[in-house]
Amino acid sequence: MSEVTIQVRTAPRDRRFPTQNQTNHCWARYIEFHACAKAKGEDDPECEKFKRWYMSLCPAEWVEKWDTLKEEGRFPGPE
Repeated sequence: MSEVTIQVRTAPRDRRFPTQNQTNHCWARYIEFHACAKAKGEDDPECEKFKRWYMSLCPAEWVEKWDTLKEEGRFPGPE
């Protein structure tokens, strides 16, 4: 039987968010992804990094809500 190695990673530590509450970290990574995607395209490796990070930090319900708000033009963050 061969061994399978699974690597689990999350967003790196960010000194801007020193507490255990990662709400602001989640929000910042979501915003950074969309700014990057707008500038370089969603498939850019740099942008994909931000997406992996916000997906590991943010509850799925929040991401779904924010994506819906973006589609409707009612998102409270920067365009």
